[in-house]
Amino acid sequence: MRDRIVNRFLMIPLMVTVAVANGWADSPSPNIVVIMADDLGLGDVGFHARKFRNQEPIVETPNIDALAAQGLWFTDGHSATALCAPTRYSVMSGKNGYRSYAPWGVWSTFAPSAMIEGEATLGSVVQDAGYRTGFVGKWHLGGDFLVPGTDQIYRGPKNGDLTGKVDMSKMVGGGPRDMGFDYDFTVPCGIQGPIYTVYENQTWFPLGDDSEIIFFNEQTAKHPQDVSDKGPGLGDSNWDASQLGKLVSQKASNFIRSAATKYQPFFLYFCTHAVHLPHRPPVEFDGKPIKGTTPSNHLDMVAELDMQIKRIVDALKSTKTYDNTLIVLMSDNGGLQDGKAAKQGYAPGGGWNGSKNSPLEGGHRVPFIAVWPSQIEAGVCDELVVNQDLVATLAALVGTEIPVGQAPDSNNFLPLLTGEGEFQSRPYFIQQAGSRNEVMLRKMPWKLIIQSNQKRTAFEPKALFNLMDDPTESRDLAKQPEYQATVAELLADYQQIVESRLPTAPSRQASVVKP
Repeated sequence: MRDRIVNRFLMIPLMVTVAVANGWADSPSPNIVVIMADDLGLGDVGFHARKFRNQEPIVETPNIDALAAQGLWFTDGHSATALCAPTRYSVMSGKNGYRSYAPWGVWSTFAPSAMIEGEATLGSVVQDAGYRTGFVGKWHLGGDFLVPGTDQIYRGPKNGDLTGKVDMSKMVGGGPRDMGFDYDFTVPCGIQGPIYTVYENQTWFPLGDDSEIIFFNEQTAKHPQDVSDKGPGLGDSNWDASQLGKLVSQKASNFIRSAATKYQPFFLYFCTHAVHLPHRPPVEFDGKPIKGTTPSNHLDMVAELDMQIKRIVDALKSTKTYDNTLIVLMSDNGGLQDGKAAKQGYAPGGGWNGSKNSPLEGGHRVPFIAVWPSQIEAGVCDELVVNQDLVATLAALVGTEIPVGQAPDSNNFLPLLTGEGEFQSRPYFIQQAGSRNEVMLRKMPWKLIIQSNQKRTAFEPKALFNLMDDPTESRDLAKQPEYQATVAELLADYQQIVESRLPTAPSRQASVVKP
């Protein structure tokens, strides 16, 4: 039994009513669609280029731009980390990465989930309010598969020829169905491998009538370029990365159309693989040419992402649910470097220094848009929000109470959307970067970048920036004598915050966290 308090309106079949603690007026429960893009930077979005850079974009994103124009654009919106898997953990759990058994991310399809059974998740806080919930897309949070012919869960290498070593026909645990989602269409690794299979309701979804699960490498793949830099592994014999975006966006749209006919509101968490490597743009998408229409395959994939989003918006409008749907669009980390497009002025950070995997702002300051036509006034918001804040925000929206000690780093930003109630700003911001084990503490105007290690047992100051005077982080102050006291104080603050295990989100700080 989940250790959560179920929304008191759960048993009302006709209309679930939002009852937000801040006194926001009752209204029919909104549907919710959360879209997390993969490796989408501010430099990829036309709206950002025109509004904040006074530039024409390298690639047009009319459907993302339309959402931005209709909704609230967060100029200080962030991913929880500068890298994919640890961000996905934080978004799902409402926790900073250091609370996970794998603080730098669960990268193997066959690794144990970092979620604690019975604790609140992004899916469960909405499901507990009577919503029909669906997950579609890239998972990258581990999972349980059996050793063939046994009830033993496979824990071993994630790539290579695992034929006969793993039963890939079913995901038996650690997936969306275990985290509050009624329906799932799951791509365990997204586009990047080393597992090249898809699951519907955690059962293998063959990509063709003659599909087999094979050792998927450059010799056996129909399209050798689909074997990513993560290496070969088990995969569907009909895997075609150029068509994956069409498939997942269609499944997302189908979920909306199906759920809209039910007697309950719905929540879709859509985690597209676009625009992660390998970049395999389709020739066309719903009649619109894609491949070769921009300076690079990477930016072609941005154009494809925009069409995936169009499909979702079209599904909402065709079911007449758009006006009462909260849509949140964000990214799992900053954008990708693209040397070919850079020759034409492309920069992934859109004016911020850094890109994916970097502790600099461009590594984690990302497109962050909230749209709700019937409730949110269009505009720009400068308050700091993080995508891990969605657990607390959605719980507040639907009226689910998160138990004490859970989702401790998820800050409720619903007041920023509705204009009702008091938003509690973060006095400090704890983050981590990527594969180089860097962590960060932002305590305005300061941002301290700290070098850690894989075990998080050592912390050394690496760089100090004054974000007010130097927002592009071009002047490192860490070694200047007059800033040594600031460096020491911020380092001590970081260590105290992490070691205390206390909540870092102001809206959760009445909650006591277990060690």
